[in-house]
Amino acid sequence: MSTRSSFELGYNIALLRIPSRMSSLNFPDLRAHLSELFATALQQSLPQHAGVAILLEKPKQAQHGDYACNVALQLAKALRAKPRDIAEKLIAALPPSPYLEKAEVAGAGFINLFVRRSVKQQLVNHILQAGENFGRSQLGQGRKVQVEFVSANPTGPLHVGYGRGAAFGASLANVLEAAGFDISREYYVNDAGRQMDILALSTWLRYLEFANERPPFPSNAYQGSYVRDIAKQLHDSHGARFVRSAADVVMGVPDSAADAEGHLDGLIENAKRLLGPDYDTIHGHALNEELADCRNDLTEFGVTFDHWFSERSLYDAGLVERAVQRLEASGHLYMRDGAKWFRSSSFGDEKDRVVQRENGQYTYFASDIAYHLNKFERGFSVVIDVWGADHHGYIPRVKGALQALGLESGALNVALVQFAVLYRNGQKVSMSTRAGEFVTLRELRHEVGNDAARFFYVLRKSDQHLDFDLDLAKSQSNENPVYYVQYAHARVCSLHIQWGGDPASLVAADVSPLSSEHELSLLERLMQYPEILESAARDLAPHLLAFYLKDLAADFHSYYNATRIIVDEQSAAQARLALAAATRQVLHNGLKLLGVSAPEKM
Repeated sequence: MSTRSSFELGYNIALLRIPSRMSSLNFPDLRAHLSELFATALQQSLPQHAGVAILLEKPKQAQHGDYACNVALQLAKALRAKPRDIAEKLIAALPPSPYLEKAEVAGAGFINLFVRRSVKQQLVNHILQAGENFGRSQLGQGRKVQVEFVSANPTGPLHVGYGRGAAFGASLANVLEAAGFDISREYYVNDAGRQMDILALSTWLRYLEFANERPPFPSNAYQGSYVRDIAKQLHDSHGARFVRSAADVVMGVPDSAADAEGHLDGLIENAKRLLGPDYDTIHGHALNEELADCRNDLTEFGVTFDHWFSERSLYDAGLVERAVQRLEASGHLYMRDGAKWFRSSSFGDEKDRVVQRENGQYTYFASDIAYHLNKFERGFSVVIDVWGADHHGYIPRVKGALQALGLESGALNVALVQFAVLYRNGQKVSMSTRAGEFVTLRELRHEVGNDAARFFYVLRKSDQHLDFDLDLAKSQSNENPVYYVQYAHARVCSLHIQWGGDPASLVAADVSPLSSEHELSLLERLMQYPEILESAARDLAPHLLAFYLKDLAADFHSYYNATRIIVDEQSAAQARLALAAATRQVLHNGLKLLGVSAPEKM
């Protein structure tokens, strides 16, 4: 596989399904606590069904409580009883709880659960005590997880299409880290494939133009101005060292009109022959320049990596050869037409795949097998790859190869993320790297800012098509989601400046005055944050966090507009300011995980 160039979501996350843990600072994990209450009630009243799964959901309407349990409906058929009767029996058997105010039967047999108001109020103090740690958990139990993302061929500046994979991968890694996983972020550098040869050739041909040698420049080579810039660097540094005649460059090359790709391959072969060892100099210079540009661009976007892994290193260390030999030794390869084939159809793939061509060269698939084997040999228990939508069919063959090598294929989780499509003034913007007609990620960031770019990219479920509206991203209005969320944070900061007191004093504020409908609604939203964070980690879905932040901002804006926060009555003012401060803290925590700033002024 030469490139992972576009993105869509699709994954296997069975190994991430780990029991929930207590929230920070021992604030109760209410969902887990209530589930334990029902488990005890089942054991006492219906012991023959004590092992049934307890599922708690958030009711859509506040009057239906904080949680709803459908276990009575689950058991009705087996018990041959009315769900409401079962529900009444379970409620009667529920142990006393310092957190549960009441449980009542509703509808066909749902059990609605109401958390005590005092518990919700005390959450404010817990949030302010925990600070940036609020919401973090030990869900992952320190398990080593590698997240590999972006991994674009270093053949040109990153365009806006790669931005979504970068924002998704970085946010996902942050969310998993906050959920207690030991995360390693990796970029796989495709530095050994044909695309890099095309970039090296494109650079050389532009270099020759500076030396007044002008062989025809192929239409399917890399056209962007960045290629000329790299070529000029070569000419300035090396003068005429790499000059060859235009006639020699095109000698024996197939006609481009009849065979465009064959024409390109012929030029690459001639370049290697004419330049000898100097070809590697040009290849290496083009690679290093584009890789440095990519690294700088991503760093400025707030996306960093722990490791940049070279595809070429797999060949240099003999890892590709070793992986193929292991498959062959275990009987999973066969010869046909002079090539070695992997029996990937035996593992769910639609057909078998070549790992070594008749000329002895290994395929991209072979290097990917070696790369993934190497990942697990480095000690990762779970590997998450962010790939393009066009690589959906690639998943079963890679998983099959891992299985053939004796590894657990389920430990590889592939997140396929759809490309984002950029719109300016209602018009779709073209993005073609070879043609040089694309908007770079850097240009996008300069136009809308890092915050809008990061937030917009993760604002949709990753398997959904994303139209990136530049005009909306730049607007300062409530319709712009990132502006709306950041403005809520800034509003709290402005409140505290207006108040003029010591924010540290709010940590121990008496929060019992918080009792209005808007206050309770905001408290209930804050209660959801740890669960949302765990759900985003379990489902590899950072968009859940973006959705949550929008809802939290909406709740705060409603509260702010309906309630006078700073009032003469000191106990009420302190409680409301503490609630606002807790909201600010959660907004800050969530935005940070998404790589978005939390401004104090707007």
